[in-house]
Amino acid sequence: MNTPNLHPHASQERFARRVAAHLDSQLSHDVSERLRAARVRAVAMRRQPIAKTAPGLQVQNGAATLNFETEKLRFTGWFAALLPLIALLAGLITIHVLQNDLRASELAEIDSALLTDDLPPAAFTDPGFLKFLKTPMDAPRTTTPE
Repeated sequence: MNTPNLHPHASQERFARRVAAHLDSQLSHDVSERLRAARVRAVAMRRQPIAKTAPGLQVQNGAATLNFETEKLRFTGWFAALLPLIALLAGLITIHVLQNDLRASELAEIDSALLTDDLPPAAFTDPGFLKFLKTPMDAPRTTTPE
């Protein structure tokens, strides 16, 4: 009956120990001692908990996670979090103001063109004049007797 392996990396550790023993048996004493010291340092570093790199950022087993529940953000943290929102709002307000200015300048140009034209503005509201504008230029123009 197979029992479940309680240590998931047991096969890797056995393989590493066999490789280390094989390397130790074929190397000189000086080289094997340096390798053993390096292994001891590597294992000691592996067992040390990884320090936090930034507020709220934790790195464990090669995975980075954000955790803001245990620590309160200081003013700089809140400001850094709100800075993109502030920039977005400033951009939207700028676009709105520029669009309104563009519309106002277009309307002012149309108004000035109407006021400086040879025709009076009342001509554009006359139904007969609108009918005259809609007829093609090559069509024969008929005049109605008055």
